[in-house]
Amino acid sequence: MTTDVEGGAVRQAGRKAAGHPWFHRMSRVGLAARGLLYLLIGWLALQVAFGDGGREADRKGALQSVADKPGGPVVLGLMAAGFAALALWQCAEALYGRPVPDGDKPTKRLSSAARGVVYTFGCGATLAFLLGYQGKSSDQQSKTLTARLMAEPGGRWLVLAIAAGFVIWGVVVMAGAARRGFMKELKTAEMSEAARRLVQPFGIIGNGARGLVGLAVGGFLGYAAISFEPDKARGLDGTLREFAGTPAGAWGLAAVALGVLTFGLYSFCEARYRKVDATR
Repeated sequence: MTTDVEGGAVRQAGRKAAGHPWFHRMSRVGLAARGLLYLLIGWLALQVAFGDGGREADRKGALQSVADKPGGPVVLGLMAAGFAALALWQCAEALYGRPVPDGDKPTKRLSSAARGVVYTFGCGATLAFLLGYQGKSSDQQSKTLTARLMAEPGGRWLVLAIAAGFVIWGVVVMAGAARRGFMKELKTAEMSEAARRLVQPFGIIGNGARGLVGLAVGGFLGYAAISFEPDKARGLDGTLREFAGTPAGAWGLAAVALGVLTFGLYSFCEARYRKVDATR
């Protein structure tokens, strides 16, 4: 009985914290931080497309771009705080459900929990960079992790499962973009007609590009597992550069880079209109 009462008190305290206006404001700061990250990655990918490939078009390259500017450490600190807020927000949605139709479904709670893990990693990586640990590029990390996994018994099948996860996620995100499912997560009643006309194409193009990149990452990872060649795996930077090797050439990479940039802009729209109160 005492345990149940204490558990109920903890859940009530968590719900109260998740419903606090400051929690919502920090969640929006996190969405803006995510937007800045994608804008920088898209911009770096555009530079690669037009001949300047000196810096990786991934998280490491984006954070380095921020660090090199005046006030960079302050911005990095705000980004780390923003990603921490995003992680807490997604944990709240995993516990209390999402403020959308069918937001209490186990699949939606699970997807929120998965995003919480991703944002926790983003917070940790940003903090580590701020403290001086730059780490490896996304390509190096992907190849190293793939090699380690494939060296273990059954590791090849685990890599294939992870690859399938990326592919499925990419397809779901692209399908959601085409169906404009992201609009359900926005406060559309607060949008003017002009805002709606701006947000919808940003969401369609941005989410479509993000899904396409995720699908490609899964494809390279699956090929690495099937061919038993870990070096075939690609991180974000390597995946983006591979688009330049398609028949569309540099223009193919430029198109995807613009899509990634657009997702950054859409994230700023989410910072304004996203439903962030998991407790409703």
